[in-house]
Formats: sequence, C-alpha cells, structure tokens
Amino acid sequence: MSTLSGALLSDHTTLGLGGPAKTFLVARTTDALVDAVTAADLDGEPLLVLGGGSNLIVADDGFAGTVVHVDSRGVSLTEAGHDPETGEDVVLLRAEAGVEWDPLVERTVAEGLSGVEFLSGIPGRVGSTPIQNVGAYGQDVSQTVREVLVHDRHTGERRTMANAECGFTYRDSVFKGQDRYVVCEVVFELRRSELSRPIRYAEVARTLGAEAGARVPLAQARETVLALRAGKGMVLDPDDPDTRSAGSFFTNPVVTAEEFAAVRDRAAGRLGPDVEVPGHPDGDGNVKLSAAWLIDRSGFTKGYGTGPARISGKHTLALTNPGGATTRDLLDLAREVRAGVESVFGVRLVNEPVMVGVSL
Repeated sequence: MSTLSGALLSDHTTLGLGGPAKTFLVARTTDALVDAVTAADLDGEPLLVLGGGSNLIVADDGFAGTVVHVDSRGVSLTEAGHDPETGEDVVLLRAEAGVEWDPLVERTVAEGLSGVEFLSGIPGRVGSTPIQNVGAYGQDVSQTVREVLVHDRHTGERRTMANAECGFTYRDSVFKGQDRYVVCEVVFELRRSELSRPIRYAEVARTLGAEAGARVPLAQARETVLALRAGKGMVLDPDDPDTRSAGSFFTNPVVTAEEFAAVRDRAAGRLGPDVEVPGHPDGDGNVKLSAAWLIDRSGFTKGYGTGPARISGKHTLALTNPGGATTRDLLDLAREVRAGVESVFGVRLVNEPVMVGVSL
C-alpha cells in the first residue's frame, strides 16, 4: 500500500478529467485493497474504488474522501476438466481486480484460451468487467464469468458470488449503482481451443468474410476487433485526441416493439419513408436500437461540438476531451446530445460511464 499526496483524478482517467482526491491510496494486493476499504469505512470516509479510470466521469471539484486505486496484478490458470458438449478442455482463469484487461485478453489468445477474444482492445482493469458486464461485438463477460470474489462492506467479510448471483443484464449487474460490494478477484471459465467462440456480431462477420455463428482462429478474431475499434477511436492512443474518452458514452437503448414502431414513424417523418432504423431483437420481445445511429440522425455528427468537448471524429458514441475541456463541458455536450435525440426520436439515452460527484 502506498499513499500519493495531491493526486489529481484527471491523471487517472482516460478522459483526463477530474479534480483532486482528499486521500489517494494504491493497493497492490487483494489484502491491501480490503484493508484500505475497511479503514475508510471505519473512519466514515467517502470511498471511491478506482481501476483504470476508463469508464469514469469525475467532478471538476474532485473527490472529498478516500480513493483506493486498485493495482493488484495476480493471475493464475487452473485446468478444470473437460466439456463433453464441445470436446474442449475447461480452464479457469483467476485474475485480481487490478490486472489490465487487454493484456490479459492478449495472453488468453496467445495461450489458446477461447472466450474473451472479441473483448480485445477494451481499456480498464479486470475489477470493472463484471460491474459493467463489459461487452462488445456480440460477446460480454457474463458469458465466461464463473465467480467473483468480493468484499462485502455491509458484513465486513469476503464472499464468493457465482455467476447467477451477479444479476448480469445488458451493461449491468448487482455491483453497479450501489457500493456494497468491492470486486477483488474474478474467475473466468474459458475453453482450450485455437478457435474463437461463434461470431455473433454482423460487422465482425462481414469484416472476416464469415457467416454468423462461424468460428475463426483466435488471433484473427483479436486482430479484427482491434482494427474495428481503432477505426472508431476506441483503442487508447496518447497521440490521438479522439481516443481521450470513456468509450461509448451512451448505452444502446432497449425499447418495446410498440416504441420501436413509434421510432420508425418519427424517422420516416424526418428522414423519408424509405429509411431503415437499425434494430435487433433482444430475445425478450424487445428491440435494441443503435445509439450511434440515433445520435448521428439527430444532427450530432462525428466531430460535433461548440465547446472544448467534442464528439469523436471517428464515432458518434464517444465524447472526447481533445484538450482543455472540463467535466462540466463534457456533461453540457452530453445533455445537448441526449435532449436532441429525445426531441427527434422520443428515446432518452442513458449514460454508460459511472458518474462521481456529478449527474447527467
């Protein structure tokens, strides 16, 4: 455990935004993480557990409490039998919360472990993945998370939660939106295979020239996803201001069939009767819309912005800080976009990043 004085949270978020922390601790082991959280709770201190800062919007005033930066790096692999359905060996990957996510995905690909390859290029650390049920390109971590070791702040005890207890839904879980559980370690159930999981995302299939449901070599899956993400400014690059973001700022809205029909009517009135509104059945009778499409068709095109914050020049879902923006500037832009989409299509967008000291 170490303590940094005068730490600015802007130095620890991918957006480069956020004021100072009253206390900033770095926890390099699971035990240190639990000890730091317990001490803050005993002192009655407000607490912020910080990973890679890739999905965080922090107030310009900073955080008037204890920030615990999770930097635990332990990783282990355990053989766990054979899957009779696929004929593949099962391997359990245990990673501590501070492990960097994309290097871990790269390692799984290199070692011939299938299950998270389409999640390549996502910034952040392991501890945030079950909280957000991180996902992309037809894959999310709930498909491979076997269990999550948490510190329960209500009881003061460590607890192992099985997948079914995590309440995974689209970009959500029992860990999100409340502060009871601190994620300490995550166990992923992977398969030993040189092939990816079946392709579930049309853009990936088109890029690979493959059919939906096909499997491709792991390295090819990873390279394809990295290229797609880079083309949208979704792979961190210190020399590219378009990547100075929190990734997708809004989640893709899920609407009822009736609401989808109303969106199509609005789109026809604005864009013409032949317009096709992209929508995908979610399996529960609802339809998942494309937030990026709604934003663009509401007049907020790539590069839009009248202040220091901008929509990415590569992808309308990313709000960026090219340099000189404040959190207030970013949220002003987000509110403008949200209000515009709601006015045009009657759909209210919801932010994906976690808000600290601010709200949309």
